[in-house]
Amino acid sequence: MVSFLLSRRAVLAGSMALACALAGQTAYAAPQVLRVGIMAGEDEDVWPVVAANAARDGLELKLVTFSDYNAPNEALAEHELDANAFQHTPFLDAQNKAKGYGIVSVGHTYVAPIGLYSTRWKSVADLPDKAVIGVPNDPTNEGRALLLLQKLGLIKLAADAGNTPTALDITENPHNISIRELDAGVVGRALTDLDGAVINTDWAKKVGVDIEKTRIAQETADNNPYICIIAVNEADKSAPWVAKLVHAYQQPNVRQALDKAFHGAVLPSWP
Repeated sequence: MVSFLLSRRAVLAGSMALACALAGQTAYAAPQVLRVGIMAGEDEDVWPVVAANAARDGLELKLVTFSDYNAPNEALAEHELDANAFQHTPFLDAQNKAKGYGIVSVGHTYVAPIGLYSTRWKSVADLPDKAVIGVPNDPTNEGRALLLLQKLGLIKLAADAGNTPTALDITENPHNISIRELDAGVVGRALTDLDGAVINTDWAKKVGVDIEKTRIAQETADNNPYICIIAVNEADKSAPWVAKLVHAYQQPNVRQALDKAFHGAVLPSWP
C-alpha cells in the first residue's frame, strides 16, 4: 500500500512538472522569423536598426543582401523571402507586368531624388543650346530622367508617355538638346565628357561624383512616384507581421540611420 501511494505521488509529481514545463513553453513566444531582401551597400547599415526595432515586437529579421536588382523580386515571388525593400513603385509595376509577379507595396521607406549634374555649368539656365545630356538607359530611370528634364523646361514629352517615357516621346526640344543614353553605372563616370547628366543618387555616390558641388537640379520629394517601398506577396499583405515590419522601419532612429548611412542624399518618406 505504501509503495502504491509513493508510486502515485511520483506520477502526480511528474505530471505536475510536465504541466509546468508546458505552461512555460506556452508563456514564451518564440520570435517570428522573417526573411527580408535588401541591396548591398548603405541599406546594410540601416536595416540592423530596423531589425532591433522589430525584435521588440516579436519579429526576428533575417537580412538577405543582393547586388542584382532583378533578384529580390524573383526571390520574393518564389517565397524564398517574406519581404523586400529596395525598389520604388514604377520599378515594381514594370516587374509585375513583365514577370507576372503578384507583389504589392505595404509601406514607404525613403526617396533618393534623381539629380541633374554638371561639371561645366553652374545652373540649368547656363546650359547651352545643343547641350549633350546623359541619361540612364534602363526604362524606369530613363523615364525618370526625362521627366526631370521636362519639369526643368528643357524638353516636352508626349502627354500619354506616363512614368516611363523614352527619347522617342520627346515632342518639343527648343534648345536642341542631345540625349545620350548610357548604362546607369556609366552615366556618372561620363559626367566630365558631357554638358550634364541625370544620375541616380546611389550611382553618383558609387562613382565619386561630388553631389553638393555638381548637382544643378533634382526631383522634389513631394508627390514623388519614386518613393522606395517595403514589398510583400499580395497573399501576405494583411498578415499581422506586415504592419509590425513597416512600423519597425518608420521610426525616428531609422531616420537617423538613413541620414548617417546616405550622408543626407536620401529623404525619409513617412510622416
